[in-house]
Amino acid sequence: MNHVDRFHTALTVLAGHGHIKQRLIKAYEDNLVAINEDELPILLRQSFADLRCQMHSVTPLNGEGPICASVRKMSFDEASECAASVVSMYGSISRIADYGSTTGTTKELASEQNLAERLFWAQSQLGV
Repeated sequence: MNHVDRFHTALTVLAGHGHIKQRLIKAYEDNLVAINEDELPILLRQSFADLRCQMHSVTPLNGEGPICASVRKMSFDEASECAASVVSMYGSISRIADYGSTTGTTKELASEQNLAERLFWAQSQLGV
């Protein structure tokens, strides 16, 4: 499964039923935990590293995993912010993938860095 598909599947879990904390745990554990940020487009690496850090920030207790422990300690707002970051990363990675598919494989590889730099510059100008 490629990264766009992983983020899309995580997004469908986040949009499902249940408490936001449970949906966040399931979305991350089932779809995103195995992603190495170095495999992501440059534009997403820091955001994903930050999410990973948040999802592994608490030492687990009594057989509980680090993701469950970390999300359990989050406030509702913190869990919502993590979910929103997954949505934002999905939007970015899908735009990059769409851009690549319209330019062809060779051009995609050559211009991914350029696109990431332009998107980063545009976001910094908008204060995003």
